[in-house]
Amino acid sequence: MFNRFNRAIILALLCGLAPVAHAERLIREFSGNGTTNTAEFDVEAPWIVDWYVTGELSRVVAVDISLFDAGTGAYEGKIVQTKTAGDGVRLFKKAGRYYFRVDATMMDWRLKVIQLTPEEAEQYTPKSKSLLDR
Repeated sequence: MFNRFNRAIILALLCGLAPVAHAERLIREFSGNGTTNTAEFDVEAPWIVDWYVTGELSRVVAVDISLFDAGTGAYEGKIVQTKTAGDGVRLFKKAGRYYFRVDATMMDWRLKVIQLTPEEAEQYTPKSKSLLDR
């Protein structure tokens, strides 16, 4: 009896001291340098889109990336609209089947859809509130 109790305590302590494994998982990655609709993707909540855009500063450049519901075609909101190179992350708390519409002029772009655990999503702090942060 005493040995089982000691083993249970040791096991509990070891579990508590074990490094936390990240469950972050890449769902889809898209990249390009023009205007297109991406392939559809299914994702559970919570999730993020990690975006990166770049272009030659000596040219007129622009990119507009929006999220759409794949089933209805309904506009879900703007991911990014910029005329300069940059990157960012946007958190979503709504599961579904989606696609991105990318309108790019002289800019390269990359989008990563990443599944998070609820614990990872709690650690996300947006720079500003948006209608997409739901």
